[in-house]
Amino acid sequence: MIRTRFGTGGKLFFCIFALFLWTSHVQAAQDYQSMTLDEHYIIGKGDVLNITVWREPDVSSQVKVRLDGRISMPLVDDVMAAGMTPVELKDVLTGHMAQFIEEPEVTVIVNNQVSKSYYVLGEVSQQGEFPIEKEITVLQALAKSQGLTDWASERNIFILRRNHDGEQRININYRDIVRGDDPAQNVRIMPGDTLVVP
Repeated sequence: MIRTRFGTGGKLFFCIFALFLWTSHVQAAQDYQSMTLDEHYIIGKGDVLNITVWREPDVSSQVKVRLDGRISMPLVDDVMAAGMTPVELKDVLTGHMAQFIEEPEVTVIVNNQVSKSYYVLGEVSQQGEFPIEKEITVLQALAKSQGLTDWASERNIFILRRNHDGEQRININYRDIVRGDDPAQNVRIMPGDTLVVP
């Protein structure tokens, strides 16, 4: 009967190997989730897209969706991109390029989701523009801004939201939300919203 020793060095190697497998699994899951979200993302005006055509570097390019919702790239005239998913745009571009390239393999990746952003101004620790990566409420948006300052007027917070009728003002009483008196005021932040904390 042959016995083997699994000493300190072997245990260390095993731990490192197990950690490597675990981190690889986590990264793969994150990559898959990111890819899945990207496939269902609706492209908007201002978004930056990486469009790659396999073995065609002269055609591949990074483009920005214009205010009219269209993009331009080599071999393709103006194409409407806003309102499509990356997969839908890929199919449209593949159809256009098939006239010039034999069996083109097109990949569309959203590099910068400019159209899905909101803004926070006023008495918060961190003002600025923030991307909307998932559904987010007023309290969550304030948390991403590192919270209110000592001088914030908690009862007079408001959201400026543009719609077809112009600009809408939504009043928010922070104290009513956190106390549970009126949780309905913890509304969802929409793309383009400006959250103002006087």
